[in-house]
Amino acid sequence: MAEDETEQQYYFYVLLCADGTFYGGYSPDVTARVAAHNAGKGAKYTKSRRPVRLLYKEAFAQKHDALSAEWHFKHQSRAKKEQFLAAHGLAWR
Repeated sequence: MAEDETEQQYYFYVLLCADGTFYGGYSPDVTARVAAHNAGKGAKYTKSRRPVRLLYKEAFAQKHDALSAEWHFKHQSRAKKEQFLAAHGLAWR
């Protein structure tokens, strides 16, 4: 690998919205993405649920893996999402 090449990281992240709901997303730059959500320029879902707070992020070497983690999180029940967060030692209340 050349010195100027860096390995791209892709992130799956979970936000806690102001209404207590969770939002799962994907981004190569989580800090910028959370700022976009809080500025009302993120997802339509979070626009009316601001402010949001970052609860969890996980890095992946492959974009597909981060998107897959996002998809699986979004397609779980609230109880399963809470179990996922608790299993990672996270408190959201």
